[in-house]
Amino acid sequence: MLWHVIAPSRRYTKASHDVVRHPRLDSDAKVLLLYVQGLPEGQAGKALSEHAKKLRITGRAYQRAKRQLIAGGYVHEWKRQGEYGFWVTDQLFANVPLTDEEAGVLRESWVGVVVDDRPGAQDPAVGEPRGRVVGGCEPVDEELGENYSHPPTEEPEASAEPEASTEGEASGAPGAPGAPGACGEPEPVEVGEGQRVLLSLRHANPQLHLGVREARGLADVAAEWIRRGVSAADLRRVLTSGLPKDGVRSAVGFVRHRLVEKLPAPVAAPPPSVAPSPVREFVVCEGAGEEHVFRPVADEARCGPCAREENRAYWAARRIEAENEPDPLPWRERIAAINEGERRRERGAEAGPAGVLVAVSARGSARDAGKGS
Repeated sequence: MLWHVIAPSRRYTKASHDVVRHPRLDSDAKVLLLYVQGLPEGQAGKALSEHAKKLRITGRAYQRAKRQLIAGGYVHEWKRQGEYGFWVTDQLFANVPLTDEEAGVLRESWVGVVVDDRPGAQDPAVGEPRGRVVGGCEPVDEELGENYSHPPTEEPEASAEPEASTEGEASGAPGAPGAPGACGEPEPVEVGEGQRVLLSLRHANPQLHLGVREARGLADVAAEWIRRGVSAADLRRVLTSGLPKDGVRSAVGFVRHRLVEKLPAPVAAPPPSVAPSPVREFVVCEGAGEEHVFRPVADEARCGPCAREENRAYWAARRIEAENEPDPLPWRERIAAINEGERRRERGAEAGPAGVLVAVSARGSARDAGKGS
């Protein structure tokens, strides 16, 4: 690597080697740190995010760089409730790592805010605290993103009110306590995910715009796809690809047809696990030595060590027998013995048993015949 460096004489920012070579700061965090360090005093009142936008460090990159600067002690933040109940965020930037205590002392001396975490130390917010009264249930009669004007309905008579409520519960109308998706009743995870996929089709293609009620009516079929191993991205791809050239006339009918006709086969059940073989009882080993027991694998009567010792003794005896056997006759003597046997048969004499016994009995004569030849 060639190295050519010229020290600037003006318009430069001094950077510590601890910052440039910091192992836990990425390039965005280091650039943002050096950029803010070299700002003039007139721009010190801006937030750190505004300076990051000028460097085109936004989104997740900015959040990651900010977390690294906070973890390294270069940036400190405090949230306090200011005048009229509005919340204010104070940011402290430093080109050297500072602890929380050191940063608190600097904040108190510069901003004039006393850091006190005790409850009730500052002015309370406007109004009295109260619990959460909304949220936790999706709208039933209203489609997300659109508003419809509903004309006022005629108020039923007092005697007809109980019957109307009973009919609504029995019919399972949306919004009834027993209807799917009602507040307080748990919904399967697959159904909720399928409904979200159906509602997101409008972003992939405006022709597949579904309302909340329409998506809820098809959520059970979409949930069956997810139960059969299809991911949400694959389901969205199947429903939005290969649309008709003349356009989709009915989004509900088109989506329902694809969900039903292209439903994949159910996932095959895993093969049943093979039950392990039953554990055998202990038996007494028939081998030599002190009496002991073992657990057999099949029908063996000796344990492993005793069986190996018996095999070792058996083959040792066979090796000794093989070493004590007489040497086999040379081929000349065997041929001479065979010829001698043939001559005896021709003379009408009793012939001995063929094979090795004849050869052994005639060994001496054949050896003499060989010497004579």
